[in-house]
Amino acid sequence: MSDLIIVESPTKIKTIKRYLSGNYEVVASKGHVRDLPKSKLGVDVEHDFEPQYVNIKDKEGIIKDIKKLAKKSEHVYLAGDPDREGEAISWHLAQLLGLDLSEKNRVTFNELTESGIKAGMSNPRSIDINLVNAQQARRVLDRLVGYKLSPFLWRKIRRGLSAGRVQSVAVRMICDREDEIRAFVSQEYWSVDAKFLTMTGKRPFSAKLASIDGVKAELKSKEQTDTVLDRLKNAAFEVSSVKKSVHKKSPAAPFTTSTLQQEASRRLSFQARRTMKTAQELYEGVDIKGMGATGLITYMRTDSQRVSDEARAAAYEFIRAKYGNEYIPDTPKKYKAKGSAQDAHEAIRPTHPELTPDRVKESGVTSDQYRLYKLIWERFIASQMSNCLLDTVSAEIDADGCLFKASGYSVKFDGYTVLYEEAKDEEDEKRNVLPVLKKGDKLRVDSLEGNQHFTQPPPRYTEATLVKAFEETGIGRPSTYVPTITTIIARSYVERDGKQLRPTPLGEVTNELMKEHFDKIVDVKFTANMENSLDEVENGKKSWVKTLEDFYGEFDGELARAEEAMDGKRVKVPDEKTDEVCEICGKPMVIKIGKYGKFMACSGFPECTNTRRIVQDTGGVCPFCGKRVLLKKSKKGKKYYGCEDNPNCKFMTWDVPMQEKCPNCGSTLFQKGGKNGRLVCHKEGCGYERELSNGG
Repeated sequence: MSDLIIVESPTKIKTIKRYLSGNYEVVASKGHVRDLPKSKLGVDVEHDFEPQYVNIKDKEGIIKDIKKLAKKSEHVYLAGDPDREGEAISWHLAQLLGLDLSEKNRVTFNELTESGIKAGMSNPRSIDINLVNAQQARRVLDRLVGYKLSPFLWRKIRRGLSAGRVQSVAVRMICDREDEIRAFVSQEYWSVDAKFLTMTGKRPFSAKLASIDGVKAELKSKEQTDTVLDRLKNAAFEVSSVKKSVHKKSPAAPFTTSTLQQEASRRLSFQARRTMKTAQELYEGVDIKGMGATGLITYMRTDSQRVSDEARAAAYEFIRAKYGNEYIPDTPKKYKAKGSAQDAHEAIRPTHPELTPDRVKESGVTSDQYRLYKLIWERFIASQMSNCLLDTVSAEIDADGCLFKASGYSVKFDGYTVLYEEAKDEEDEKRNVLPVLKKGDKLRVDSLEGNQHFTQPPPRYTEATLVKAFEETGIGRPSTYVPTITTIIARSYVERDGKQLRPTPLGEVTNELMKEHFDKIVDVKFTANMENSLDEVENGKKSWVKTLEDFYGEFDGELARAEEAMDGKRVKVPDEKTDEVCEICGKPMVIKIGKYGKFMACSGFPECTNTRRIVQDTGGVCPFCGKRVLLKKSKKGKKYYGCEDNPNCKFMTWDVPMQEKCPNCGSTLFQKGGKNGRLVCHKEGCGYERELSNGG
């Protein structure tokens, strides 16, 4: 008889089979096989919140096959992912198969490599019921909030709405930021910026006015600034102090789920869901030349920054061979985890540090797999390298009681930056190269000018900064970041504006209602404390039933009070105004949100029932008929460009319309083949095209 290993994903099967000697059968459950019923609450709130699990409908065939294989097997190993969800899936499978929960039949793989799989198989354990209970508590909590609150929102705002424990807080955070932006009053301020030359120098360096007569320079108007500039007209500029030091710049820690999503957004413009999908593929295994199916990274849902001694040694071996001994630190790098971090897994790192991105690319992986692997690999290798050393210089320049400050640096030793530097949400100022300066040096003024500035409102969240805020405030855990963002966008509470996330009118109305009647549900601290309670359940420090009791008693009371306060009332979602005019009655068109998303409707409804799809004008002109080129979406959601007069005009293309016009015929030029492609003219008979200069 064979032994049966049950994993979650079918893509793991090939990788696992490759490394196991002996008689093993490997099968995939394809995620959860049991869940709460969709048609009812499925939780007995009167009897310790007992969940009423049912088999998932489209998993009946899989369950039947697994049961058949289990009967023929000598031993069953439950190999769900190494987290709460994986533990719960294993527990549900044990229940379905009638396995003894005290038996050591649970195995986990932190990495799908030969050593990772063999280590997992040689250390089976019994199912961790605390982990299971933490997952059950989360699932029941989310069900209670969703099934109790959603009908309330249906009755008071609009049918089809949903509420969620973490998603409602996320919407509030985005709405609160929008309120801050609206309330922001920009303040004018001025700076005095100088460029100086030494008496023999030819290359100017920059400095800023820092203080006037020993008081910090705070210039509010042009008049104040002009007064300072007049004072400096005939002043002598002299270096009053020079400080030199060596600054150590340490590498960033290897990736956690949160930091991977943030960096992939900044560097690769990946949305969080795309990042996690690609990371899952790298973890589960891809075919590598000379190695076969190989898991390329460790498990990708983690908030730990821990690195195993074996992985560190492998990184050192690569660094020594590639860069030399001076790039290996004197003592191993230690990265401090955040207070709430779970240390069950390592950081996200390559399973084979010697497997460079170039070698992976040669194996024919997808573009996304290569780019994300390269990011993970470089970040990990750099995290184990020596610090970068910078020679820094800061100088103070005095002129008639006005003090200017200049600073700059040069690289003394590049260290880890030879390979990788963390991207920033805001670009650092360009390096200011200072000449050799010493106290008492006289300087010449190359330029001296006052510049007007205005304070800026806080920026809207992007996916990257929202994930960072989730982590900092303790809302959600690595496995919930992507589903939360995906849900609030799918429910039309939030929409993307480029990379930014902004609330819709529906999101703002719903958030106001939630704040008024369910302030705990949308309270950041309350939600973070609930996450901590779930962690305590996982660690065996708290009963999952008690956790639910503490929450539900207060929540049920809030719901009853809200029903009473809102009896007979409904909240109207304001329509978004547009510049478009109804072609039937001439009244303004407005944007509404329906079951299938946004659409345009006449503001004269119900007298006028005209509606039309929302179209996005690209500014391009159709090369066939001269009408507008619109951005459109296929049934699968893929963007393309077509004439507004479709179906009468058949023009459509995947190429992006540009502002530039064709020098031959004056038609709109289109960009073909991405940023390194070329510009082409689609006007019949023209044929103009050229390469893009400098990728743009």
